Amino acid sequence: MKIIILGAGQTGSALAEYLVTEHENDVTVVDEAADQLQSLQERFDLRVIQGKVCHPQVLESAGAENADMLVAVTNSDESNILACQIAHSLFNIEQKVARIRAVEYSDDKYQLFSIDNGISINHIISPEKLITQHISQLIQYPGALQIASFCDDRVYLVAATAYYGGALVGSEISELNEHLPHVEVKIVAIYRQHKFIRPIDSTIIEAGDLVYFITEPSNIKAVISELQRLEKAYKRIMISGGGSVAVALAKRLENDYQVKLIERNAQKAELIADKLINTTVLHGESADQELLSQEQVELTDLFIAVTSDDESNIMSSMLAKRMGAKKVIVLIQRQAYLELINDSVIDIAISPQLATISELLSHVRQSGIAKVVSLRQGSSEVIEIIAHGDKQTSKLVGRSINEIKLPSGITIGAVVRGDDDVIISQNELVIEDNDHLIIFLPDRKAISEVEKLLCT
Repeated sequence: MKIIILGAGQTGSALAEYLVTEHENDVTVVDEAADQLQSLQERFDLRVIQGKVCHPQVLESAGAENADMLVAVTNSDESNILACQIAHSLFNIEQKVARIRAVEYSDDKYQLFSIDNGISINHIISPEKLITQHISQLIQYPGALQIASFCDDRVYLVAATAYYGGALVGSEISELNEHLPHVEVKIVAIYRQHKFIRPIDSTIIEAGDLVYFITEPSNIKAVISELQRLEKAYKRIMISGGGSVAVALAKRLENDYQVKLIERNAQKAELIADKLINTTVLHGESADQELLSQEQVELTDLFIAVTSDDESNIMSSMLAKRMGAKKVIVLIQRQAYLELINDSVIDIAISPQLATISELLSHVRQSGIAKVVSLRQGSSEVIEIIAHGDKQTSKLVGRSINEIKLPSGITIGAVVRGDDDVIISQNELVIEDNDHLIIFLPDRKAISEVEKLLCT
């Protein structure tokens, strides 16, 4: 596939790395920054073009006339939008994906992006919406450290830490069925001291294990309660930041929780207060110990730092935790910071870059892959694939799970069939045409082997 990536920033560079290392893709990256392009070209087998991404001459030089896909991830929404429209009007590029940050552009009221009668973009990716949705899901399931939904929210992957006090800690995985006889669940991975363990029935869950499991949403809390003492539902939530993520979160939460929002700019705080009905909006610094003490941060169930400043998010959340906030969630842009805070007091770190990459990969990987979720700073993945064909034409359909030749460590967690059936995988389960398979890959580099299973 011939793919043009517009933007050589963190997201564009990470996407280029994924595509050139996993697939036989012809990748070209376009940007104005010569140093970033040179760095990419020195590390990977790809082409680079320096210039403005929305200039027709630059797109032509990048090979737009023969490109299969254009992915626009510059820091400018307007450049991404214009480049996609030019790619459609002048070069007839079939697939166009754009990252659009401003929520005003994606307002459903206006239907701005449409192949037929609007700006021609096939897929819009909004990191702000992705982050807001992810944090909302984590709030819904206290104790979950990571959560991802598949097949229109019918099946979930959840990560939770096993602690002393959890009924399954110190026991074999096989006992989970005895403890929860009416709950269908599949443990697909265990990380012990950051090392992957492929779980089998005789694997013993130890305190400190990070456990990934797949189940239906109605079962999530019951499974988490087997790994740790189930946390009480959150009541009091404090949000640091006044950007689009913070305001969207407050709007979503304010009718069900006691929400406070801290914004450093007085004028902006007033504007936010006008938008929110049941949220207490505070003007001040979220890392101000006196302000946090005055607002009784020690009674806060969840402190969420989602400003655009990594350092501010880290410092305010660490201070809030030290002062008694029960749990903290932090938005982190830089990959290096994600690795640094791995073993800190911060409970959950969320990367907008990783969320964006997951969404992009869902669109740029081969047909048959419906969704991709990157895990563990991008080293692991969970994917949703669709099986097509019959036993003669497919490597999946008509075969039981134990007959499918999967690379080492890879686990099929669940099969979603039709509109109603969510089937937690068993060795004897036979795959049918149009089944959706939820698969855990401890090493994302094995994706090429999984993709071969989709070839007819």
